[in-house]
Amino acid sequence: MMFLKVPFAEKDEAKALGARWNGERKAWYVPDGKPTEPFERWLAPGGADFVPAKASVAPKAKPLSVDSYIGKSVVGKFYMELPHDCNPFETCPVCAPALATSGWQAAHDSVEQMLATLRA
Repeated sequence: MMFLKVPFAEKDEAKALGARWNGERKAWYVPDGKPTEPFERWLAPGGADFVPAKASVAPKAKPLSVDSYIGKSVVGKFYMELPHDCNPFETCPVCAPALATSGWQAAHDSVEQMLATLRA
């Protein structure tokens, strides 16, 4: 199998001469046993070993599986697991010291300050 570099505008001409399309590699090729002389102007460097750039750029997207990240918790830089079920946006005497020492409270306050300036 000899791969070719056929411009899109010339694909019909290559096909008429007997070239075939390889969908996996996304490239035209000369089937085995077919003379390559009519295809000289499209012969790719490396011949049979040629892999077009498009084929090696990005793999095809895989379908979502059970092991995908959908539905998994995203843990950020200031993630805190609270000792009991409370709302971190409201002052809680049990959780406040943990939030203050973790950096969560400072980050929350800076975001609140930024939002206040935007609202004004």
